[in-house]
Amino acid sequence: MRRRRRIFISRWQNWLGLALVLTFTIAALAAPQISPPNERTVGAFKKVGRSSDMTPHPPSEEAILGTLPGQTDVFHAIIWGARDAMIFGLSVAIGAFIFGSLFGAVSGYAGGAVNNLMMRIADAFLTFPALAGVVFLQQIVAVTIESMGGSYWFNPDTYGDMVYFPFTPPPFAVFLMKTNPVLISLILFSWMPIARIVNTQVITLKNTEFIQAGRALGAGPVWIIHRHLLPNAIGPAIVLAARDVGSSVILQATITFIGLGGASPWGALLSLGRNWVIGPGGNLLATWWIFLPPTLAILLFGVGWNLLGDGLAEALDPTASINQNPT
Repeated sequence: MRRRRRIFISRWQNWLGLALVLTFTIAALAAPQISPPNERTVGAFKKVGRSSDMTPHPPSEEAILGTLPGQTDVFHAIIWGARDAMIFGLSVAIGAFIFGSLFGAVSGYAGGAVNNLMMRIADAFLTFPALAGVVFLQQIVAVTIESMGGSYWFNPDTYGDMVYFPFTPPPFAVFLMKTNPVLISLILFSWMPIARIVNTQVITLKNTEFIQAGRALGAGPVWIIHRHLLPNAIGPAIVLAARDVGSSVILQATITFIGLGGASPWGALLSLGRNWVIGPGGNLLATWWIFLPPTLAILLFGVGWNLLGDGLAEALDPTASINQNPT
């Protein structure tokens, strides 16, 4: 553990990643103090002027990062968007980590035909794009409701998917609507690399002496997987999960921006201000506050978690040496 800690702190990239992640974490936790909501706040969006004013205004004392058309405070959405990004990214990463680790451990321990079948299932999921999964799950909800006489619509005031229905929908549709189709889709199509890594580690570990000793003492498969195999096999999976936090938030913002659903405040900021990216006279920087703050927030969030994942990968690598020349 001490050697791993020394390896981690010996790289400036790891410190940068940790600083970025901590910055977004502090912003998420302290959002009510950093940018308090007002009576016109809906979710992560706060109005600071006349909603009928469709001209974006530059930074001022009232809105330190300016406003979007409709006088939405950019700074407020950036800060509260950090909370949304943390919750969403960690939910996807933890969900994929838990399911992928269990799937890979069970298949690796079972071995033989069971392992082959379960790994082919993982390979099948790998061929299905996550973006297609988002559209597919949303269509399930829409078709289910429409076929039973309801309607599916988008509420621009809350920037979230809202459904009106005069009946009791099926349990699966209710589950998707209460959670988030984008969240469920990304979990469903993010667990496979974790499962494959854990599977490889478990296959290697299950024939070691301490596992054989556990079997000889009468330990069952559940006990061996829970107490011995998983704790020793999930190191590389933690690295993948850390990287998934950033990548899932970037994908959520992309899905929101292109209008396929989702409720990313950062993606919504870019979508609401897309017509003002190029300012009057073709000046790209005339209305920089429209696109620069949310773009930087998305990029830095993803970079921070990727750098942290790279640092963990190096620290958890048994072949790594602290005597290497840091770059």
